[in-house]
Amino acid sequence: MVEFINGGVTAPKGFKASGIHCGIRKNKAKKDLALIVADCECDAAGVYTQNLVYGAPITVTRNNIADGKAKAVICNSGIANTCNADGIEKAELMCSLAAEATGLKATDFVVASTGVIGQPINIEPIKNGLPQLVAELSENGSNNAAEAIMTTDTVKKEFAVEFTLGGKVCKIGAISKGSGMIHPNMATMLCFITTDVNIESKMLKSALLDVVSDSFNMLSVDGDTSTNDTVVVLASGMAENKRIETESDDYKVFVSALATICEKLVKLMAKDGEGATKLVECQVSGAKTKEIAKVCAKSVICSSLVKAAMFGADANWGRILCALGYAGVEIDVNKVDVYFKSEGGEILVCKDGSGVEFSEELAKEILVKDEVYIIVKLNDGEFSANAYGCDLTYDYVKINGDYRT
Repeated sequence: MVEFINGGVTAPKGFKASGIHCGIRKNKAKKDLALIVADCECDAAGVYTQNLVYGAPITVTRNNIADGKAKAVICNSGIANTCNADGIEKAELMCSLAAEATGLKATDFVVASTGVIGQPINIEPIKNGLPQLVAELSENGSNNAAEAIMTTDTVKKEFAVEFTLGGKVCKIGAISKGSGMIHPNMATMLCFITTDVNIESKMLKSALLDVVSDSFNMLSVDGDTSTNDTVVVLASGMAENKRIETESDDYKVFVSALATICEKLVKLMAKDGEGATKLVECQVSGAKTKEIAKVCAKSVICSSLVKAAMFGADANWGRILCALGYAGVEIDVNKVDVYFKSEGGEILVCKDGSGVEFSEELAKEILVKDEVYIIVKLNDGEFSANAYGCDLTYDYVKINGDYRT
């Protein structure tokens, strides 16, 4: 059984974290530098953006954890360190400076950056801020770290779960950021996950890939795939469970717990999309294959017309069928049923690919809520998938119209 607990990335045994304002961002009220440090060498795994234009920190992080090991994470917000001639040099320097301040090696670090693309990152604020950042490392520091990685996010994303493996209490903690430029597969989305589970790095990577496929890769805010997406897991092994080295029952429990926390993060990121007023989740069932279900769910969530209709609380179900029709997978549209659901109720709007009479008033009452579910039944198989997104609002354009200036 997986239960949510407090503590974020410092909930698992063996981790401390901190977050400060060092001066990368002009607003002194905004933290902009985060640090997570483990008490011991950790098994590590990462997944990154699929954009061919990607940030220099990704190159450095990939190199540093190629051996499946890491001890710490250093991350700044405000500048993405992407598309800069000296990007890799600066990312490596961040690691070196952090290593000097913590007594670790530069290659022990996962490094990440998020913010404006194409502007050079100034290392001096980071160098000057590191003594304070290290001094403030704490087993209660997850909240500060979570705030320090935020950009246009309006709420921090921080969760932890507890479960047991072989009688040993185990924990997973996570912080993430993501509000805009979010589109499968992954986006301006950073997620740092810690766990005290004793698990071999290859199995950790396998678990991460499995979970990311059904969580982060099913998230879309605006259709733009970012350059700096990184999801990294560090496992300290301090829960002292029997080491997971195969796809055992313990591995399956771990994957379930990891999926639980990642789904929670994804839903919060979708709901906190730039300018968004609501979470929109598309639940597709009855597909011939898992892939068909996933493609259909993502197609609906990514549709600008569907997103706009959700903003206006307009039960325009024809846009949903349209998105299913151009998804590029084989479905029988004459079998498709569509429902809208929220805490305001549930309503059938389409049966067997055709419209049915329904109350526009009830539909409006359902769609004005801040969490709306589009339920699509393909009635053609046994596979299902969920995709996560938000509505498209006037504020999204305002935010991104002058994001850089």
